[in-house]
Amino acid sequence: MSYPDSNIFHTSNMTAADFNKLSTFIFNNYGIKLPPSKKTMLEGRLHKRLKALNISSFKEYCEYVFSAEGKRLELINMVDVVTTNKTDFFREAVHFDFLSNNILPGFIKVHSFTKPFKVWSAGCSTGEEPYTLAMVLSQFAEKNTGFNFNIFATDISTQALNRAASAVYAEEKVAPVPMLLKRQYLLKSKDALNKTVRIIPQLREKVTFDRLNFIDGDFSPIPNFNVIFCRNVLIYFDRATQEKVIQKLCSKLEPGGFLFLGHSESVANMNLPLMQIQPTTFKKI
Repeated sequence: MSYPDSNIFHTSNMTAADFNKLSTFIFNNYGIKLPPSKKTMLEGRLHKRLKALNISSFKEYCEYVFSAEGKRLELINMVDVVTTNKTDFFREAVHFDFLSNNILPGFIKVHSFTKPFKVWSAGCSTGEEPYTLAMVLSQFAEKNTGFNFNIFATDISTQALNRAASAVYAEEKVAPVPMLLKRQYLLKSKDALNKTVRIIPQLREKVTFDRLNFIDGDFSPIPNFNVIFCRNVLIYFDRATQEKVIQKLCSKLEPGGFLFLGHSESVANMNLPLMQIQPTTFKKI
């Protein structure tokens, strides 16, 4: 005779009412759209939170997450679970080529070495993008003595930001990094069984990480930048929210600064102070 395993955690299924309550809150507060087709995805991702809290129904989870204690302790975990943190080193490499070959020489021509070059990685996820930027900019600095730069990197997920700040990656994750740059900027783990690498301290210190919700405020505390990378983030917002976010990003671009978007993102028919330079590359006018 077999007996049920008392250690197995069971939850009831997410109802349409539960989904509507959660998806509406997520959209209103974080701009992330979750159509009904995403119900199974949301249910699967939140299951681990119910298990961690020993909550057996999504109705009970909704009551908790919207309570005073839940808003203080659980909202940040819910956002971490909901957000998608897919990124790679040297993703959409044409952007980094344009940065090296066009933007940086132009910046030096105008400003010489009188001011630092400032880049914002907006929606940095687990850090692959800002560290790729740090490698590219460091390579340029080696050939242009006196060139200085700093990188500001933000994301809504604290879990992703913690991983980014640790700067530790599985060896397979750094496969897109050219071998020359691997030797120069990555440190292998001394543990032969631990197939990981870490970004060298000199690069880590060039990147500042912070948490940011794109739909909060007007970004007024944030300084202006020469270049903003905001790639494959806007796809999670509806069209109206996309335009509002890009308008706020543009307000943080220096005149003549550049904005990079993801390959599947478009600003067509939006009222923006941008001129397209090449696909997904825009200059502030």
